[in-house]
Amino acid sequence: MSKPSPYLDSAPLSPGDTVRLIAPSGPTDEESLQRAIAQLESWGFDVVPGANVRSRHPRVKYLAGTDAERRADLVHAWCDPDTDAVIALRGGFGAMRLLDGIDFDLMRRHMLRRDGRPKLLTGSSDITALHQAWDHHLSVATLFCPMVGNDPFKNSTVVPDEVASWLFHPWGGRELGFPAEASTEGTAAAEQTAATRPLSRAQTLVPGSARGRLGGGNLSLIAAGMGSPELIDVRERREHRGPSILMLEDVDEELYRLDNLMVQLVRGGWFTSADAVVLGSWEDCAPVHEVEALMIDYLGGLGIPIVSEMGFGHDPDAPSAPLGVDVTLKAEPGERPRLWVDHAGGQA
Repeated sequence: MSKPSPYLDSAPLSPGDTVRLIAPSGPTDEESLQRAIAQLESWGFDVVPGANVRSRHPRVKYLAGTDAERRADLVHAWCDPDTDAVIALRGGFGAMRLLDGIDFDLMRRHMLRRDGRPKLLTGSSDITALHQAWDHHLSVATLFCPMVGNDPFKNSTVVPDEVASWLFHPWGGRELGFPAEASTEGTAAAEQTAATRPLSRAQTLVPGSARGRLGGGNLSLIAAGMGSPELIDVRERREHRGPSILMLEDVDEELYRLDNLMVQLVRGGWFTSADAVVLGSWEDCAPVHEVEALMIDYLGGLGIPIVSEMGFGHDPDAPSAPLGVDVTLKAEPGERPRLWVDHAGGQA
């Protein structure tokens, strides 16, 4: 089992840190790129865009440059000794295409910052493929969060501050998902953010309590990775890594597609290590009650807690979630489910 992340009791980043901005999946436009750089600079970071961040694949429009170009940016960003964090500009498609050409022994040798703590990878959606790889090959915690080149950073009144709170504050003890009620404490900026932040819609589908390592991400990407080196050991994971709480979300998928993806995960044994399942957002998918019924069809007989509507993923105001850290879920009958990050010592 891996050591607890140092970010449970120390802030991952500070103003003045160097962040590398890359596009490992889909392309961006110049306005979004400049907005992303401005956002990161407003937080006090030294921003270094990847050499190929503006590239376009010569044949297909959905890739930000060739696989070789996108992989080179990713590897160079991670291995640069000055790097403190590697931040994905946006998702789309293409991150999984990079994995087979990465020398993870090289990545492991360069995974620490100058202060001895692991470098941080951030992103969501298609970046799920990288989260899975970093977990398997490097055993470091990563941050599943909205991406600076996407619409939530332009349109949401809460996403920028919420992401910043995970970058500039320790993770231990923090509750995940939307808050149960607006906060009346903290700084004026925090109070303003809390006042406009959506309140929790979380509900319990199967009650219970669990504690384990938080994993998962985008359903489509996890299903696509079944049988890959990163997910080949899913049936044995609980034996050598301990309990886990698995998170799922997706976007723009019909119910029959979600059904097919769940068949892949169930038959592949992905839930074998699960001590609980946490469902995030299902933007532009089937109605939530239909998705929940589908999940219960597949998971209701596992005898583990299942909660829904935690917001992670593609919700316009999506909250962030650190992956690869221990979390505790409390989902008692008749009460709002709660999920929070454990402290470094293991106490809830």
